[in-house]
Amino acid sequence: MSESAYFSASYSEARGKFLAAAEAAGARIESVQHPLKGPSGEALYNDVAVLREPGDKAVFFTNSATHGIEGYCGSGAQTAFFSTSLVRDRPKGVAVVVSHAINPHGFAHGQRVNEDNVDLNRNFIDHSAGHPDNPPYAEVQGLLVPADWDGPSREAADGAIARFIADRGEWAFQAAVTLGQYQHPEGLFYGGLKPVWSNARFRDLVRRHVVGFERVGFIDFHTGLGPSGHGEIISVGSSASDLYRRAHDWYGDQVRSSDSGGGSVSAPVQGSIIDGLVEEGGDAEITPVALEYGTVPVMEVLNSLRGDAWLHLSDSNPDRRLADAIRAEVRRAFYTETDAWKTAICARADELTRKAYAGLAG
Repeated sequence: MSESAYFSASYSEARGKFLAAAEAAGARIESVQHPLKGPSGEALYNDVAVLREPGDKAVFFTNSATHGIEGYCGSGAQTAFFSTSLVRDRPKGVAVVVSHAINPHGFAHGQRVNEDNVDLNRNFIDHSAGHPDNPPYAEVQGLLVPADWDGPSREAADGAIARFIADRGEWAFQAAVTLGQYQHPEGLFYGGLKPVWSNARFRDLVRRHVVGFERVGFIDFHTGLGPSGHGEIISVGSSASDLYRRAHDWYGDQVRSSDSGGGSVSAPVQGSIIDGLVEEGGDAEITPVALEYGTVPVMEVLNSLRGDAWLHLSDSNPDRRLADAIRAEVRRAFYTETDAWKTAICARADELTRKAYAGLAG
């Protein structure tokens, strides 16, 4: 079967393919419904597929759609996992837990954020301890979502962003925008002021299906950064941390740290889903990474998110053609719908899965 067959054109199609593949592989399925509906009124779910034998000491754990629309990629890789020899080749003593569409609302509605405009991968902080400031974001906040998307305020904002980049560099702009912020609910990369539905659901599934294993290998699928089709392995730990050291032992010199100076395509982040896993994981030895696949250049990705925020959060009333064009740009930024790209996604996921198997069995 061609790798493209594992990928889908909608959330509902992706869910159907995933469930069929997981059930055919003998997995036990747990489905938890999201309180809201999809764009056509369809029910939305986080589905977890589990393969476990008595005595298993380790678990291979993957997750898709932390960033909603990025679930097209992650779902395809997860469906391929259950449809190929990967699932049959897992070592003795290694269980499998696969979380499909942890942010089903964003996936179904074609957005990176959740139903509250919250970036789930910035939501896993201790909200009771207050919310950190992000002064660099405050500098550019007023430029990100202009009053109009195809008029003079957009042109002025784009010009100011270009001057910022000319003065400080594209990386400084990316870092300012993407670290995560908690003061502007209408802005980009907003982490929220409390745990959102997907945060609570993820913590619950970790406690139910992951806690109790001695070793955990975790891959969180993402898209939107790096060269098209390349899957960068990102550790959220500093290069001196145990998390990074174990990831390097498993995956080699291709591992990058998202900390400053770590060489990753991702700028540092706060409140990631990996932080939530580590908090809930008990005494397990956890080796978590994000697998970040490239699509289009980073400024095109960020501009698509600016357009999405303008479309959904401003007082705009755009005509249908403009709204459709913005949605198409968001989709293009996070999902490359070519056979070559999909083949690259599956090949890289296969490679990392087998290395994780070796690490878990070692």
